[in-house]
Amino acid sequence: MSNPPANASEYRFDSVAVKEPRFEIDGIFLPPENESPGIVYFCEVQFQKDERLYERIFAESLLYFYRNRDRFSNWQIVIIYPSRSLEQSDLSPYLNQLNSPQVHRIYLDELGDIRSLPLWVALMVLTTVEEEQAPEEARYLLTRSQQETSQSSSRAIMEMIITIMVYKFEQLSQREVEKMLGITLKETRVYREIKEEGREEEARSLILRQLTRRVEELPQQARERIETLSLEQLENLGEALLDFTSLADLQVWLEALEG
Repeated sequence: MSNPPANASEYRFDSVAVKEPRFEIDGIFLPPENESPGIVYFCEVQFQKDERLYERIFAESLLYFYRNRDRFSNWQIVIIYPSRSLEQSDLSPYLNQLNSPQVHRIYLDELGDIRSLPLWVALMVLTTVEEEQAPEEARYLLTRSQQETSQSSSRAIMEMIITIMVYKFEQLSQREVEKMLGITLKETRVYREIKEEGREEEARSLILRQLTRRVEELPQQARERIETLSLEQLENLGEALLDFTSLADLQVWLEALEG
């Protein structure tokens, strides 16, 4: 070594056994199995600071590559951050890997104008946009998805945008977020599922399932009252239950029908 440590004489030689922990790799893109060995892509989306992130990523990824070497010709790692401030502080042990063409670090707030980006990249960037600007950009992406994608893809994108905005505006309910984005009842997932179910009884069954997820056990009296609702009332309940957080909300809604 050209630069041995100052205390080199104090080092001791040893042989150690490393017990492999159980790794769970969240993001991995595998090449088709019916083709010759291809490239495996590891992807990590990191929205919280982790001072041992690179230790874990490189250990997991390279161990997996080692165990499946015959299946892959090479590997690539992509790490996505909202900004550089969340990157691991001490990079010195991994400078060689981080500067390698096989490792790609992406900082969403440095990708440029959200409106100039590919749609699926723009969705990720939406998570980093300031609250004041986010509603306008979200509405733009909704309109763009309707113009650029199929109906099913546009619906999936709408659901993703709603989810992003619900997390961004924690003080708002999902229905309030939908109103902010200009999404009508007929565009919501619950309404579409009601229509796709078709008949009134099937729509009623869907609403009961949705309510059970929201408020857990339904009292028999509430269940019997829902059994008497018309299709139009069921559709209104499908909209209202998006804001329900407890059984009391359902009871208030049902009492309002009597008024």
